Amino acid sequence: MTAAEAASISHPPSSKSRTFFGQPRALGYLAFTEAWERFSYYGMTALLVLYMSQALFTPEHIGNIAGFPAFRAMLESVFGKMSTLALASQVYGLYTGFVYFTPLIGGWIADRFIGRRNAVVIGALLMSGGHIAMAFDESFLLALALLITGCGLLKGNISTQVGQLYAEDDAPGRMRGFSIFSMAINVGAVAGPLACGLLAQLYGWHVGFGVAGLLMLFALVTYLAGYRLLSETARGTAACEPAAALTQAEKRAIAALILVMAITIPHSIAFYQNSNIGFVWINGHVDRMVGGFLVPTAWFGAAMDSLISIACVPFLFALWRWQARHGGEPNEITKIGIGAALAAAANLVLAGASLLRGPVSPLFPMLYETILGVAFIWQWPTLLALVSRVAPQRLKSTLMGAAFLTLFVANMTIGRIGALYEVLAPAEFWAMNAAIAATGSALALLLARPLKRVLDAAIAVQLCGDDRQAN
Repeated sequence: MTAAEAASISHPPSSKSRTFFGQPRALGYLAFTEAWERFSYYGMTALLVLYMSQALFTPEHIGNIAGFPAFRAMLESVFGKMSTLALASQVYGLYTGFVYFTPLIGGWIADRFIGRRNAVVIGALLMSGGHIAMAFDESFLLALALLITGCGLLKGNISTQVGQLYAEDDAPGRMRGFSIFSMAINVGAVAGPLACGLLAQLYGWHVGFGVAGLLMLFALVTYLAGYRLLSETARGTAACEPAAALTQAEKRAIAALILVMAITIPHSIAFYQNSNIGFVWINGHVDRMVGGFLVPTAWFGAAMDSLISIACVPFLFALWRWQARHGGEPNEITKIGIGAALAAAANLVLAGASLLRGPVSPLFPMLYETILGVAFIWQWPTLLALVSRVAPQRLKSTLMGAAFLTLFVANMTIGRIGALYEVLAPAEFWAMNAAIAATGSALALLLARPLKRVLDAAIAVQLCGDDRQAN
């Protein structure tokens, strides 16, 4: 994003349809749909590892899960014999990994066959069924399968629809739209663990999961209310979309986007460990008593870092505008690198806290989650906005799904890394995660300039000018 574009973020072009915080009205429906969906997702995942390790995988319950003996045998044939905690961590990694793998397939299905709107509706229905199935031990594996499939149809396609609300040359509006959309994600990520975590602590695990299912139904109703405002094609691009094979500029842009996506994986590994072993560490090392109230472990993690993400958006907008006026706003890849550096710093907080004796103050996980919340806003909405802006129109959903594929790789890795928590000292474990994030930061900062040149050239060609004909 150029300095001139950034300076105009707070002054989007006037339009009668822009009635949601100065943005297209349809953004409101998409944002609230995503808020409810993320409420259900993060509410459920905040409970998942502790539920599996403390309840579902205990001898009294594990026999109730339909098909689980064969499933466990398959896992252990690949990963070896696992303890209860290692098994819970691995299942968590597989679930969250495949949640972010299937959007690639869902994007391809939407692009080729059923369209993005229908894909989101079907995905929401499947996810609603999955959350309801989580309320019963017997249907645990079925629940995970429905959630994974539904998220594949919903996640990438609804993000693509955000980008479709803006013309290709409206980079400032697009960046602001995705930042508002990410704020909605974080609203759901705050409310979900708070509500589901408290209800699970007071009334049992299945009540927490049931509330997550109810909110997923709210997401479906919200999306259907705004269905007529959404289209299958992007504004300002349909007339110039070629039917020919990809141009050389488009191929270079896709290759550059894939490299940028790969660079974000180390950041995601370090970031999302907070909802896996992060909960285990907090449960075992933090003094959670405040007065006479035991703070639910689920209130840490996504709830706290998402609250910080919401709060810091206006300040980051102000910072970026100030930097733009002074000619120093970082480009998208540099912003991604800064996010990874912050994730490294957050993990060092837990590494230091692990060296202290006895139960530690809740201020340590609070600081950890605060830094992660800021790191998220620097990295994830920046990546989505970049993919939405640069990807060829006919491949936008597919490439948006590919962006979520990075989270598949990260979460699959998180599951394996989580098993090391029983082998390494806690300080060593969190220092290792810090080193992983620092590696991603170094790669992003090193490659920022050459990648920006390739992506800027692709944008110029996409705007239907004479440059397209040159290829």
